[in-house]
Formats: sequence, C-alpha cells, structure tokens
Amino acid sequence: MDYRITGAEVFDKDHVFRKHDVFIRDGFFIEEPDDPSGFEVVDASGLKLIPGLTDIHLHGCMGHDFCEGSRETIELMARYEEANGITNFCPATMTLPKDRLISIAKAAFSYKSEGGAGLAGINMEGPFISHEKRGAQNPEYIRDPDTDFFDAVMEASGGLIKLVDIAPELPGAMDFIDKNKERVKISFAHSAADYDTAKEAFDRGVHHMTHIYNAMNSINHRYPGPVPAAVDNGNVEVEIICDGIHVHPSMVRNTLKLFGSDRVIFISDSMEAAGMPDGDYELGGLAVKKQGNRAVLPDGTIAGSVVNLMDCLRNAVLKMGISLETAVKCAAVNPARSIDIYDRTGSIEPGKSADLVALDNNLEVRMVFNRGKQVANPAQAILEGVV
Repeated sequence: MDYRITGAEVFDKDHVFRKHDVFIRDGFFIEEPDDPSGFEVVDASGLKLIPGLTDIHLHGCMGHDFCEGSRETIELMARYEEANGITNFCPATMTLPKDRLISIAKAAFSYKSEGGAGLAGINMEGPFISHEKRGAQNPEYIRDPDTDFFDAVMEASGGLIKLVDIAPELPGAMDFIDKNKERVKISFAHSAADYDTAKEAFDRGVHHMTHIYNAMNSINHRYPGPVPAAVDNGNVEVEIICDGIHVHPSMVRNTLKLFGSDRVIFISDSMEAAGMPDGDYELGGLAVKKQGNRAVLPDGTIAGSVVNLMDCLRNAVLKMGISLETAVKCAAVNPARSIDIYDRTGSIEPGKSADLVALDNNLEVRMVFNRGKQVANPAQAILEGVV
C-alpha cells in the first residue's frame, strides 16, 4: 500500500517541525510525485510526525527477557516495541556464562520476522564489568575482558553485536580496546574507574558510555570521575535513562548542556516488568520487585526500568523541560547513528525506510508506520503480544 499522509507537522531531517505531506511507496519515503493520485490518503491533521524510535539498550518487556534466548520472546518484544512507536531495537544481554550468551546470540541470529520492530543488533552489556559497580548484574559470572570470549559470542551472533560494555580499570581492558575498537563500538560501563583511567580508555577508542551516572563514580570537584572525562572527549556519546527514577530531571537537562544534543542518546533500559502490573520478576536471574514505576533488587538496588523508550521521550518533554525537537533527536536520530543504521532509518527523508510515528498534543501514539506498513491498532497490538 502506498500512502500520502496529510495535515501534520513533520520532524524534518534538519530537526525542526514543518507542515507538509509525507509520501510512502513500497515501504520507503519518497519525494512528492508529479502525480499524487493513486496514494491512500491518511489525514493526520493536528498530529506531529516523527521518525520511528530506536532503543539501543533494553532487556525485556511484557513478562519476558531477551536473555531467555528464544525467537518467540524476541518476536513478542518486537511487537510491543513497534506498538509503542519504537521501530528498531538493539536488546541487551546480561552478565551470564559464556554458553548462555552464545545461545542467546544464536537465537538472535536465527530470528526472522515479518512484523514488529526490526532487530537492529545486540548490546552485550556483560560480563566485562566491575564487581563494585555491578548494579543488577550477577556477580557470579563477572570476568576480565577477554577477546577470545567475545569472539565466540560475536561469531554465534553472525556479527550482530553493535555494542560491548567494558570497565576499563580491569586487567586486560586496554588491550581489549586496542584489539576490538575497529570492529565494534566499545562502551564504558559498570566501572569504578577514575578520571584518568576513563580518559585513557576514551583516548584509546571507547566512544560510548552506558546509562550515564548509573553504575559509575559520581562527579566530584577534586576527583571528577568518568563523566567529565567523557565531556572532555568530544567523540564520546552517552546513554541516559529518562524514566524519572534513574536520573533526576535537572541532571537530564544539564547532561544536554554538557554534551550537546548530538551526543546524548535516550534509552529505556527496560526489563521484563515493562508493560506489566506490579509484582515479582527477574533480571539476569536475579529477583526483582516492581512497584509503580520502580523495579528493585531485594537490597533496594535499581534493576532496570519499567518503561519503554516512548515513555522516556514523553517524560523528557512533559516532565523534564526538554524540547520535543531535542527529545526526538535523542530517541530517534542519535541512537540510529550510534549503531550505524541511520543510512536507512532515523529520519523522514526520501530513500529511507518509512518508519514513522504520529503523536497527538499529549505525545500519545496515534499511528505507527513500520517499513511502510501501518500498524492497524497499536494498543491492540500490545494486547495481542501478551496473548
């Protein structure tokens, strides 16, 4: 089906909203044709059209986790994400044994879908992390960075790993960076590193920071820690969780001032309790309790979020004072660039996949187009995913 979407304000490739028609043919955005007849007209008057979002760091939703290593679970996650306006996702592993990670990677490699958000890669969050800053990661399986270990998981994934996390203070970490920085994006994560160690890692090729402020040393005026080191290196991009739990709204605003809107990536870091009622769940084999908008381990440690990326965008704009233009850039444009899929998605321009979301004035999802196909009823699609 070819579409002509009319009446809406459109988030253009220069990151401003302008009112014009959007044309979709054979699953791609196209220039306005000389003869616009033959397109199904979709009236989007009063709505704002933005690119489909890309979540590069999430663990699960709807009672399931990517680390189950099941194609059925990936399919469920894909449909939940799509229904919420996230048209591409890069789910994260946890700190697990090598054989489990290989099994998860194989399931992702074998996954083929005819619908739902596109599986754009894998974010390998463990096991090369610090015990001290492990957060909700299982300490039993933490290990020093190991290229042979990473090679085995990467091979099993068929090259799907887009991000691999590392604590640069660990033995062998700098060598790991030197050996692997050209073939995968390496991210600073779950680390007790000081400013100097973090700065060396960034200088050597680490260009990404996982969920900034969480699971790392805080900023101090005498012992600045890793965040100012990332600010000082202009090629480091940072993830931030805008669920209102992980990071205070003031720190979200100030992160954008420190790094600029080009270097900030909104993520959900959602776990299996996202989209589910309060109760008991798991994350990486650890018990988690969800109550309201918070999920914690038995000791009170925050264990991922219970929101999706569209919720984070909505929070940023309606509760944190971030402009919609900036929020869309951080949730659609920057993450697509980060995992090298911006050449085909992440903006509304001719030649790119027609991944599109229509929002009302309350930033609620009213329409979703994924690869040019309209999701008939996003809310119902979520329910069907549960069933």
